[in-house]
Amino acid sequence: MFQVLGLDTRTELVYRLVLEEPELRLDEIVTRLGSDEREVRAALDRLADLCLLDSHDTRAPGGGQPVFRALDPAASLPFLLSRREAELARQQRGLEVARDAVTALTARRGRRARRGFDVIKRLEGLDAVRERMTELAELAKEECLSLVPGGAQSPDTLAASKPLDQHALERGVRIRSIYQDSFRNDADTLKYVNWLGGLGAESRTLPTLPLVMVVIDQEVALVPLDPEDGRAGALELRSKGAVAVARQLFEKLWADATPLGSEPPKDSDGLTPQETELLALLAQGHTDATAARRLGVSLRTVRRMNADLTARMDARSRFQAGAEAARRGWI
Repeated sequence: MFQVLGLDTRTELVYRLVLEEPELRLDEIVTRLGSDEREVRAALDRLADLCLLDSHDTRAPGGGQPVFRALDPAASLPFLLSRREAELARQQRGLEVARDAVTALTARRGRRARRGFDVIKRLEGLDAVRERMTELAELAKEECLSLVPGGAQSPDTLAASKPLDQHALERGVRIRSIYQDSFRNDADTLKYVNWLGGLGAESRTLPTLPLVMVVIDQEVALVPLDPEDGRAGALELRSKGAVAVARQLFEKLWADATPLGSEPPKDSDGLTPQETELLALLAQGHTDATAARRLGVSLRTVRRMNADLTARMDARSRFQAGAEAARRGWI
């Protein structure tokens, strides 16, 4: 019944049991449901992430196993429902943007196909993408725009990019790149980007990026086959509509990004862009682990940020922190 709110069948069973019979210990929940202890622990963690369960350990009399209490459903479930409704509204807006992009991609396909011009080329696997990127970098004449999600770049990636970027800059190609804020914590990546800046490249950062993307000379754009799996390959897009959409996305993100050399600015509430993005991700129902992946930081860093934000709001639980953040207009 509550799958749309992020509860699978087993998690819902655990929730209903804890709701109906408060103060149950872990072993009692396992016995009542006849489930594996690891599955019950995972369900309890999920309920805590969704602010349906008090995440603080409450010890049973005598110092035994912790007992679990469901938070008041009259407050927690409507909050979860409204959050899901807001998420669906955002997805609907995203579909509308995607629909416009599809229209731009296909508007002139027929005429270009009759000329024998391929507007979409599929590149299978990471090696094919790297080989094509090398070719395109050598052919670039005016500009190269890149979205680079994730934190630290691997030494192999930096070594392979160095001569290509240097030669392009020497030819007068303007290079602009947007990284995630998290890359500022990696000395090798930061050193490389500063070196590029010394040659004339421009770099900025944002807390999160939607995907990896490269746009060259307003003629070609490379986007991943699967944004969740960079090793799957890429699509090489050459239709004017698709390249224009990719370039407009880059320019919008560029305008919002923080230039390298400047600290990400804090807003009027004292929140950095990364903290604001973390609050938004948690409000959307992301766990600490998925929020860490989106931000390109470690799970430990997300938990530290969470603890700091909770302390700043004088909150005693994740649910209270979420309610207080909403009251303050932080989410």
